Amino acid sequence: MAVIIQIFQIILLIVIILTIFNVIIFVHELGHFLAAKWCGLKIERFQIWFGTPIWKKQINGVQYGLGWIPAGGFVALPQMAPMIALEGGSKEDQPLPPITPLDKIIVAFAGPLFSMALAFLSALVVWGVGKPKDFIPSQVIGEVVVNSPADKAGLLSGDKIVQINGKKVDGFAGSLDSITEGIILSKGKQIEFTVERPGVTTPLKLVSEFETEKTKWYQRGGLRQVGIGPEIENIEIGEIIKGSPAAKAGMKKGDVLVSMDGKSFIDSSKVIGYVRSIGLKPIDILISREGKKLNFTVAPLVPQSPPDTPPMLGIRYYDSPSQSQGIVHPGPFKQIGDSLRMMWITIESVAAPDSSIGVGHLSGPVGIATLQYQLLQMDDGWRRILAFMVLFNVNLAVLNMMPFPVLDGGHIVLAILEKIFGRPVRAKPLEILQTVCALALISLMLFVTSKDIGDKFGHNTPQNQEVIFPPNG
Repeated sequence: MAVIIQIFQIILLIVIILTIFNVIIFVHELGHFLAAKWCGLKIERFQIWFGTPIWKKQINGVQYGLGWIPAGGFVALPQMAPMIALEGGSKEDQPLPPITPLDKIIVAFAGPLFSMALAFLSALVVWGVGKPKDFIPSQVIGEVVVNSPADKAGLLSGDKIVQINGKKVDGFAGSLDSITEGIILSKGKQIEFTVERPGVTTPLKLVSEFETEKTKWYQRGGLRQVGIGPEIENIEIGEIIKGSPAAKAGMKKGDVLVSMDGKSFIDSSKVIGYVRSIGLKPIDILISREGKKLNFTVAPLVPQSPPDTPPMLGIRYYDSPSQSQGIVHPGPFKQIGDSLRMMWITIESVAAPDSSIGVGHLSGPVGIATLQYQLLQMDDGWRRILAFMVLFNVNLAVLNMMPFPVLDGGHIVLAILEKIFGRPVRAKPLEILQTVCALALISLMLFVTSKDIGDKFGHNTPQNQEVIFPPNG
């Protein structure tokens, strides 16, 4: 029964994701459709998704349909710059009356305008219902990985990072101005950290190299990291392995580690190191459970599998930094402004030759759908999806205004050129240019989609192995 419920939940999430995609596409194309009717243009087809229709219906001279290629949609307007190769259909037998360049601009601009309107509407809803704030406000380093770039640069646990490459930071993670994002989005061969160190009166400037995770050729390149983590508020027990000493002692998932043998720890790696140093000797463990302090005496054991595993308690830990959580209610203009800023920073990083962010880090339909699926599974998933709707529609509106012939911005440019020169761009050169741009965009989408799929096969990290403890340990 549980499996059936899980399958039903997965199907429901997929239906929700497809519905969201189609609503976004429909609203964008509805803008073109309504503007075309208002301007008196002939409308051949209104289709969601590309390719030969798997469903179609003729209503008042307009063919409404659903294509078989699940990407985008279009309104076929023969009086605009024709795109028969992409949209399908046939050329008009009878010539249609020409329309003014202004009509073309209005129709082309209406799609992005409706997308931005949907973003604003979504932002209004988010303003009312709120969205989760996932933010680590601390700027203090809790851990520096031994022999990492940060360690070699002289960064220490307890240092407070106030600037990265001369730019102020406002927390460790969760915003475009945070430390983690500052490292990932940094440019150049080195990263300069300005830190405040206890006992030192003036801020220190430390220059660090960086490293990236090694990935396969079919995966996205690794992001920049220097080997630091935020100060930890709690070390939580994320999982107790079945049959382990911790399980037999009565420890539970969600317990918070207070101390071992009277010692406190700043991160879980130090805990693991301490357990290994103890060997098989019993450890006095103090934990906090629902506000109560509980003591356990637990002796580590060597698991039967995998081989050559050191003594363990059978605990998987979760480092919990101090987080600023809860529901926030940002205004709609701030949400749209933040989305535009995020988009600009992304484009700037992709274009920069000294950035580690490339075209391969963009997401296609598979990556976007995966993100939505993950958001829906998180706490307050419906609020997160509403916030995502703001970001996605702003991106859709802006990207469609780029001056490529197959995009709305390209139609606007062609209309402006027609106004300047007094005639439309010649059909044959336009058809060639459209085909080239369409192939380029399709190639880009296939490339980023290949990365979306490639990332699902995991990075160069060891496969999870089941840890098995002796039954009578």
